[in-house]
Amino acid sequence: MPDFTGIDYLKDGNERQRKAYELLAKHRIFEKLKDYSPILAGTIPIEIDIEGSDLDLIFEVDLRFEEDFLDDLMFSRFIPDNIEVEYPIINGEKCIILNFMLEGFPIEVFGQNKPTIKQNAYLHMIAEHKILEEKGEEFKHKIIELKKQGIKTEPAFGMLLGLENPYEDLLKF
Repeated sequence: MPDFTGIDYLKDGNERQRKAYELLAKHRIFEKLKDYSPILAGTIPIEIDIEGSDLDLIFEVDLRFEEDFLDDLMFSRFIPDNIEVEYPIINGEKCIILNFMLEGFPIEVFGQNKPTIKQNAYLHMIAEHKILEEKGEEFKHKIIELKKQGIKTEPAFGMLLGLENPYEDLLKF
């Protein structure tokens, strides 16, 4: 299994993974924001992304100091002016989500006061990777087809695996 806590594995991946690597490396995002334990999660690392899939960057952020995090993001100079910021409550915890476009890639930054390797986005990706490895290419193509029909990733896995609550059930894998 690739080391998903870094981005080096993207260098030898498919075309979209290589482009993601180039973008992240060019802007030195992981280097500049290393204090927040960044991880690229989502569909691009496990090759089930579709046209328009975003780069899901997750960070460990103590939201009592969210201004520091936002200042560090702005200092990193990869955040453009067209940024949207939300503060949802997920499982009783305040989070921060930033969405913007960067060189043709939609980017979603997700910060939560929890280690990134314990955040659901990372845990779901690891479970999905294991399932894809086990089930093979045909299963992977079915997931991609469901995503092209507008079905989100976790529900697509849930449909094919018969999971009642895919967001919770995937955490058990």
